[in-house]
Amino acid sequence: MYKKNRARYFFLLPGVIWILAFTIFPLIFSLYLSFTNANMRNFTRGTWDFIGFQNYASIGSDLRLSETVSTSIFLTVGSLLVTLVLGTFMAWLFNHDIPGLRVYRSILTMPMFAAPIALGFMGLILFNETSGSINSIIRALGGPGVSWMTHPWSARTAVLILDAWQWSPFVFVIILAAMQSIPEELYEAARLDTGSSWSMFRNITFPLIAPALGTVALLRLVETFKILDIPLAMLGGGPGSATQTYSYYVYLTGLRSFNMGYASALAYILVIIAMIISSIYFWRVRARFE
Repeated sequence: MYKKNRARYFFLLPGVIWILAFTIFPLIFSLYLSFTNANMRNFTRGTWDFIGFQNYASIGSDLRLSETVSTSIFLTVGSLLVTLVLGTFMAWLFNHDIPGLRVYRSILTMPMFAAPIALGFMGLILFNETSGSINSIIRALGGPGVSWMTHPWSARTAVLILDAWQWSPFVFVIILAAMQSIPEELYEAARLDTGSSWSMFRNITFPLIAPALGTVALLRLVETFKILDIPLAMLGGGPGSATQTYSYYVYLTGLRSFNMGYASALAYILVIIAMIISSIYFWRVRARFE
């Protein structure tokens, strides 16, 4: 009996080791590095010095940081709104009896499983200014081509479109499950008073899917603020530094300039922001149901 009870701990051991090695240790060690002047020269020798909050104080005077923050806010807010609206619309549309519904659902969820770095390379083809599919369609409709690769805001919009295209299916899957959990009796009772689909969505569907929508919005908010792969593969942060997000700047600081101390401080600011947003959301949710 004792051996059987002890055996279960061996099955848990790989997961525990993984969490300790790739989650807990990096968090603690990067927090320590954020209070040091660790860089490529002194890191390899182990001779870095403890400098307290100097890295965090330097963040406020970093001139390059303001552009990366504005780019991240634009992509975060834009992608969040697009994915929520588009995903909810697709969920509402496919919450009806449509022939071949399972096939359509499978097709719509395919972008969610693509690697973001691969989407970035795909964006090079789609948004090519001379022979790209997007500009070809625009010109065929009589419009001028868009400078996706050379104009800062057009480049940011291209990154936003790719990110929203990949993650709208995630919102679609979650919200569709929430919609399908709503009792049909509520709609049958509502049809006695109104035949308006919009009125039923506003007064029945939306209030009941609001908790799921809020959870999805929180997950997408935190995840989108960390976007790195698409601008890295598609534009290399360009044109200039137009698509260098906050996470991209952390990557450049830590893995290109090898200023690990300052990069760790930047990364922990992002962790703190994510924790604050999550705490506020869960506090409001808990207060709502108490």
